[in-house]
Amino acid sequence: MDFIVHGLGRWLHIGAGVMWIGLLYYFNFVQMAAAKNAAADGTAAGINKHVAPRALLFFRWAAVVTWLAGAMILGPQFVDVFTFAQKPYFPIGVGAWLGTIMLFNVWVLIWPNQQKILGFKPATDEEKNKARRVAMLASRTNTMLSMPMLFFMVASGGMFRTAFF
Repeated sequence: MDFIVHGLGRWLHIGAGVMWIGLLYYFNFVQMAAAKNAAADGTAAGINKHVAPRALLFFRWAAVVTWLAGAMILGPQFVDVFTFAQKPYFPIGVGAWLGTIMLFNVWVLIWPNQQKILGFKPATDEEKNKARRVAMLASRTNTMLSMPMLFFMVASGGMFRTAFF
């Protein structure tokens, strides 16, 4: 039974993580520039009305599923990993903390500000401009954190353990 739970958790973690990080990269490397260009020529409505809300839905829930599946994989070692209780937990602990910070950014900084930007919540133009900046900075921060997070996620599997830890 543990094998099934662990195996299912790992596949959920990997699948949801691919979706989460893939959408993160899409937002930062594709949609931001496209939305800026579309706003300049008056065609941004399609992106803001149809693409962004759906992509943000999958983005934020993929973040939750990734984190919960990671917690499921850790099982009884969850607290030890997050507190770095033993040296072997260091790589996955760092990755888990980076993922936790990224999850926080998605739900506390990016999503509430995107609701203002997309008109789901009322906001003045000044509030929308501030929301754009906060959401962009949080998203860029997550992009930068994703690289070491992925490294530590892989390193915890043993591939790099002998070389670095």
